[in-house]
Amino acid sequence: MADRIIAGQNSPTSDDTHPGPDASDILENKLTQLQSLLSCCYGDWSEWFEGIGERHRDNIIWLASDLADDIARLAQELLKRLNAQGEQGG
Repeated sequence: MADRIIAGQNSPTSDDTHPGPDASDILENKLTQLQSLLSCCYGDWSEWFEGIGERHRDNIIWLASDLADDIARLAQELLKRLNAQGEQGG
C-alpha cells in the first residue's frame, strides 16, 4: 500500500480565503502527466508498451483519454474566465 497519495483529484478554487490550485496550474499539471504517460507508448519505450499486455495497454489508453478530457474541460473553463475578464475590463 502506498504511504501517501502522489496525485489526487485537483479542482480549481475561486475562494480567496482558501487559496488552492487554480485552473491554469491544474491544466499545466495534467498536460505534463499526459505527456509523460504518452511518452511511454511510443519511441524508445514502445517495446515496453507492447510487452505489458493488452489489459494494461487498454488501461493506459483509458487513462490518457481521461486526462485529455480533463484537459479539455480545464481549457474551456480558462477560456470562459478569460472572456469574462475581457468583457469586464473593456
